[in-house]
Amino acid sequence: MTVIERFLKYVSFDTQSDETTGTTPSTPKQMVFARYLQSELEELGLEDISLDENGYLFATLPSNVGREIPTIGFIAHMDTSPDMSGKDVKPRIVADYQGQDIVLCEEEGIVLSPKQFPELSDHIGEDLIVTDGHTLLGADDKAGIAEIVGAMAYLKAHPEIEHGNIRIGFNPDEEIGLGAHKFDVEKFGCKWAYTMDGGEVGELEFENFNAAAAKIEVKGLNVHPGYAKGKMVNALLVANEFIGMLPADETPATTEGYEGFFHLIGMEGDVEHAMLSYIVRDHDRGKFEARKAFMLECAGKLNGKYGQGRVDVQIKDQYYNMRQQVEPLMHIIDLAFAAMKEAGVEPKVKAIRGGTDGAQLSFKGLPCPNIFAGGLNFHGRYEFVPIQSIEKAMKVVVKIAELTAKRY
Repeated sequence: MTVIERFLKYVSFDTQSDETTGTTPSTPKQMVFARYLQSELEELGLEDISLDENGYLFATLPSNVGREIPTIGFIAHMDTSPDMSGKDVKPRIVADYQGQDIVLCEEEGIVLSPKQFPELSDHIGEDLIVTDGHTLLGADDKAGIAEIVGAMAYLKAHPEIEHGNIRIGFNPDEEIGLGAHKFDVEKFGCKWAYTMDGGEVGELEFENFNAAAAKIEVKGLNVHPGYAKGKMVNALLVANEFIGMLPADETPATTEGYEGFFHLIGMEGDVEHAMLSYIVRDHDRGKFEARKAFMLECAGKLNGKYGQGRVDVQIKDQYYNMRQQVEPLMHIIDLAFAAMKEAGVEPKVKAIRGGTDGAQLSFKGLPCPNIFAGGLNFHGRYEFVPIQSIEKAMKVVVKIAELTAKRY
């Protein structure tokens, strides 16, 4: 199988995660995909293959040299985002893209257009894999899995390329922030690793958001609206008042680069009771802590206005900026940088406006920067990935393995 054939096979598996189940993996269909991957790794002849009850799949490509070389790892996640269905994905290849609108579904007028997504213009002349407009594609992160498996197959077929022990790890539930929670770093046994979970070609990332999830519960008081004066507390209106207290220009739609945000991702309720769900993000740890404190301050003001206990805010940290863990080990960034250059890819070192399993793994003792997987417009119907980007990412994995052996 070519790396593209692998990718097209992988996206046929529905692996959408679900943050409400409380299990690992959060959905049993992720384990179906894990077992398929396990069989594929066995056919490739990898060793030390293990799949645990939580859906963590590890394997080793053994060293083909006699000297001591650091064991390195490559990691990708099996789940797709809860934001949109990953069931019955119907990928299509647009060959030799020339900058035109791409009609994903003619009947419903779903169009992938460079007017809305100007990044399409960066891939003129390439072959794009797109959706049919009804599901996400799953390049996040099945492109990463295909690139890693494809690289291992390539190294197996080319024993003249010297490399040390290479560990690969595929995990569930990254999209709900739990991918690294039960990842056994000691069992994985690497000096350092790379997640293949970035976007555009050349991305090399060792900074990410500090992240938290916030739940705001509002308890109202409902009485007959005809006699409500001075008595009713409408939970929906109080919830909207809370929303209005947060800066309107600090949302995902109004920020970029190192700018943080408050992101309202869920709202439900009635007069008696309302719930808001937020994610809070900032690269700067001090600003991150200030954002959380500000939400608590807003709740305090509303409780002072409407009565104590009306508004309750529960905030849970999800992950932190990996920079402080990776920066003392910049040789692993230099190695990836050099591998990209040798693979004909111009490195683009940037901060992730999001998070990866690598952030949490770095704090668990496994330094783990992030490398591009090649896809764009993740988590929705307009997701696409250039075939050439997948092929380049696979080549980068091969080059990292090769350069590690040369340098150590």
